[in-house]
Amino acid sequence: MYPQNIIMLLISTIFVLATFTTTVIEARRGSPLLVEDDGSGRRNRPAECQFGKTFKELGSQWFADLGPPFGVMYCIRCECVPVQKKRRIVARVQCKNIKNECPKPSCDEPVLLPGKCCKTCPGDTTSPDMALDVPQQSAIEEEERNMKHFAALLTGRTSQILKKDDPKFDFKYSTNNPQNIVATGRFTFHKKNLYYSFYISEKATRPKSIQFMDHMGTVLEEHNLEIPSNGPFSIYQNTTSKVCGVWRRVPRDYRRILRDDQMSVVLLWGGKYQAELALAGQIGKYTALGTELFSSLMEPAQGTNPEQMSGAGGTAIVSTSSGATSSIHLTLVVNGIFNPDEILDVPLRVLVEATEKGQTIIEEIVRVKKPLHDINVIEVSSPVSTYDLRMLMRGKLTITVESKKNPQALRIQGPVVTRVTCELFQTLLAPNKAESTTKSNGLAWLYLNKEGSLIYNIATHNLNMNDNPVLTIIDDSAKRKPELEDLTPSLVKDNAMGHLDRLGPRVLEPLYNNDLAINIATQKEQVSLIRGRLISRFVADARDFSTPILLKRVNPALPNNMVGMAWISVDNICHLHYEITLTGTPAHYQPLQLFLEEIPIEAPGAPVSRRLLEEFSGNYLEGFNATLPYVELAKLETSVVYIEIRSKDRNEPLFKATLKPTKVPSKCLPGQTINEIPRFPDDMEPSDNNLPTIEAKCYHSQRFYDEGEQWNSALEQCTVCSCTHGNAKCEPIKCPPLKCRKEDIRQRQGDCCPVCMPTKHYHETNTSVSRGCKLGDQFHAAGSSWHPYLPPNGYDTCTVCTCDILTLEIRCPRTQCPPLNCPEKLAYRPDKKACCKVCPQVKHNSSTDEYKDQGSKTGTISSPEYLMKTGGCKSPMGVHKNGDEWHPIIATFGEQKCVKCSCKDGHMTCNRLKCSRQACRAARKQGPLANHHTNKIDDECCQCNRQRRHHQNHKRRNQQQQKS
Repeated sequence: MYPQNIIMLLISTIFVLATFTTTVIEARRGSPLLVEDDGSGRRNRPAECQFGKTFKELGSQWFADLGPPFGVMYCIRCECVPVQKKRRIVARVQCKNIKNECPKPSCDEPVLLPGKCCKTCPGDTTSPDMALDVPQQSAIEEEERNMKHFAALLTGRTSQILKKDDPKFDFKYSTNNPQNIVATGRFTFHKKNLYYSFYISEKATRPKSIQFMDHMGTVLEEHNLEIPSNGPFSIYQNTTSKVCGVWRRVPRDYRRILRDDQMSVVLLWGGKYQAELALAGQIGKYTALGTELFSSLMEPAQGTNPEQMSGAGGTAIVSTSSGATSSIHLTLVVNGIFNPDEILDVPLRVLVEATEKGQTIIEEIVRVKKPLHDINVIEVSSPVSTYDLRMLMRGKLTITVESKKNPQALRIQGPVVTRVTCELFQTLLAPNKAESTTKSNGLAWLYLNKEGSLIYNIATHNLNMNDNPVLTIIDDSAKRKPELEDLTPSLVKDNAMGHLDRLGPRVLEPLYNNDLAINIATQKEQVSLIRGRLISRFVADARDFSTPILLKRVNPALPNNMVGMAWISVDNICHLHYEITLTGTPAHYQPLQLFLEEIPIEAPGAPVSRRLLEEFSGNYLEGFNATLPYVELAKLETSVVYIEIRSKDRNEPLFKATLKPTKVPSKCLPGQTINEIPRFPDDMEPSDNNLPTIEAKCYHSQRFYDEGEQWNSALEQCTVCSCTHGNAKCEPIKCPPLKCRKEDIRQRQGDCCPVCMPTKHYHETNTSVSRGCKLGDQFHAAGSSWHPYLPPNGYDTCTVCTCDILTLEIRCPRTQCPPLNCPEKLAYRPDKKACCKVCPQVKHNSSTDEYKDQGSKTGTISSPEYLMKTGGCKSPMGVHKNGDEWHPIIATFGEQKCVKCSCKDGHMTCNRLKCSRQACRAARKQGPLANHHTNKIDDECCQCNRQRRHHQNHKRRNQQQQKS
């Protein structure tokens, strides 16, 4: 159905694109929990596959999508498989042709159904094609309910898994922990993502990376935890002293390991090949995590015996209930507080005390039936007074767990602080009803620091300060909406910022239950202008390194309660993350499109570069883009960039906002280039190599087009254009020859090429309702034929595609070449675009018994064999005679005009065109855009880099001095 050589070329391209993701971690930090980077690091190997521009889950299967004009290849099945590489699991794509696996149909005339590879008998409902492994939505929801909250304690005693060292492993773990550093983590599984949060001993620096292991010690996933010293900075993590992150798209096999309590987490401090310190702990389910309000990290108390307390520590999961009978419930996970001879029914004392006054609030003796080396779980519940509960919520209490037999030597202790989970609370502020006349709107985001203070940030738009607005926090779950806190004094112009220190149960409990709301009303009438209920969101990716952006209505005619917010950030592996929250969007505007717009010069009529990030439905979107070119990432810091949301069906802009300057890590910025020829790997021919390029957009007919995009020219009829390496290339449509009677040739109005169509079919198709075939984004009328357009090489005139006039099936057969009567080694193509090889026109010479060219004046043979014998060279483009010079043509990239190859005495050399000193000097005087205003090839290929050359000359001089 498709040309075989084109299919194989595109499949080989897919295999190049389908590589496992590899990320270099570069970092080191200095002061405790303040984020720095010194450039050292280790490589990440996420357990997922990148196939083109999409990411595939480990274990998933799919059909290869080759894009237009071929689309999905249902006979090419790909799979993301795990590969063991030393101590780590990496992911790799494997694709194979399943056509040969199709069973033979039992009927005489089988049919090929759409979206299938194997033919089946008519009426047969069972398909032999292997179904893709896609879980049902009900199974996903059930899994979400069964595995929600997890916790881990990381101490020297829980790190036994790291001691399974093997000399063949490329990384060495060290559990040497003289300072007895302890950590505790919380994990929440939500929509295939595992969000993680940690509290770590204050005496420790920030860990460099995190690993997830199975019970055998195999590394399943690894993340870099460092943040570059020059930003982007995490305000939340530095304020709360937490370590936050997320493992996106956890594979199903790994989710099963997590559910069965067979997964461990490791925090690492150290360099590329050796950990200065590694702490590990098993991730487990604890019932109390669903109601956890506060946490505690417990370490060996002052005065205890360091030798006996080596590797000891604990964590507390604290929940409360207020009302007529207030109480505190503790779930304690501890180790290291038992004497060696205590093996059964060991008593422990649990104390909850006021930090400043030394008052004991809870004291209980609990018995551990069988003490374990790593994990012991203790449950304690006790009624308390309202005053004690208020002290707890203000961070004034301490938890102590000690041995009853030897309390001075065996004791761990820690303050009760805000719960470990990294979270903030956000809301949109809008009128209650769409018909409201209030033009104001806004957003708010709040979070708790380690001491329990509530940090709030509120931004509004079009708020009339002459109305004396009143800003309050209310309990939205109560009928009367009581006012809990008045924030009006902090409201200056359109913004309010500040913190609340003395929080009680009446504020914290509705906050954690998502029942707290921000309300802005008029002082005189006490009528609510705008309001919004606070919703808890995990801190990771987009919500970690920035402040939100208020998305405003584009058209004043839209409902006044339409408003949105966006979080945007770029992480340390150069992925652009975004989170969009909307409210008030009518259903008839769905689905929506999220765009990133860049305007080089903010002036009327300036060209706009618009990139589609994602299409979505509903009022919430969380995603990322891993393919944004470095050139476009750099614009996030320096250029005028907008974020826009449009209605897809209406093609109408709804929300828009100017993007705040977004910090981009330095390694994600475009690098410098020099005049060098890329070297091909030893096992790859030049014709199969994908040369590294920088993605760029093409500007044509008053708009920008993405790399690889095709379109019909708006300037010239019957012309197709494509974008390749930032250059728009347009070619007139080439009509294939017709093989039909002259009276059956038709040229319909608006068509560029005539078609073969008998009179009876012409009247059927020449109606208002168009019949035809769709291939990619192109529509072809029934009965039409065309050459496929394959950028960057243009039309493939050796292939003719047709849209069957009756069945509307597309067939693209390759030109059938006639058999040759000459030896295969003498056959050649008369030109590089010829579809078939031909034999040289020769006459037989009886004296020499050789083939000679009749058209040659000298009588020498022009066959490839003769050219090679006379000093010629063989390249992927064909055979060149001795002395030839040419520009190479590389598959999928076209002619390389900046590279010149030559053949001399059988040896082929290729060099990039270099620029003279005079040309570089002139380019520096004219500025960086000088090369773009010339038509000379030498100047176009010139890349002057004074700084790089100076560095190379300096390096060369140092080497010469060392040799001397």
